[in-house]
Amino acid sequence: MSSMEKNLFNLKFAAKELQRSSKKCDKEEKAEKAKVKKAVQKGNMEVARIHAENAIRQKNQSVNFLRMSARVDAVAARVQTAVTMNKVTKSMAGVVKGMDATLKSMNLEKISALMDKFERQFETLDVQTAQMEDTMSSTTTLTTPQGQVDALMMEMADEAGLDLNMELPQGQTGSVGASVASTEQDELSQRLAKLRDQV
Repeated sequence: MSSMEKNLFNLKFAAKELQRSSKKCDKEEKAEKAKVKKAVQKGNMEVARIHAENAIRQKNQSVNFLRMSARVDAVAARVQTAVTMNKVTKSMAGVVKGMDATLKSMNLEKISALMDKFERQFETLDVQTAQMEDTMSSTTTLTTPQGQVDALMMEMADEAGLDLNMELPQGQTGSVGASVASTEQDELSQRLAKLRDQV
């Protein structure tokens, strides 16, 4: 088994591991959602929010792992072609140095950087690395969109058959539609006033 074939095996193995990690995150997400529901039923909104944030973080992480798995898979397919056609270049062989440790680390940013190096070896690459990096950097941040958190809490409350009136600042409930309507009303009144002036 040539060193490149060994590296190819490692790439394929890493893609499977990343998929496994994604599934693990999915399980965690489900568990956290169940905890949201329980906390909501008990009326403990603070705890519910924490679990909702965890659930969304797990969901985003699951997507990251899955996306990276697909990316590693795509690179593996290209390495396979290079090996089959005996077109493994010196620079490509150079890229794989230290690859094992990177793949085993399961660190998405390190794997992403490694994939960048590989992808530069394939001029015909059709996966846009920039797009991938943007997604990675935006989703690996620890902040959880509050809108998603609130939506998830509401969803769990619905499933639990509860009417969760989120503590919105006073006068905010249902005021969005009303304010739009009143704005339209104002505009209409102004138009009518203008017409009257013209008559």
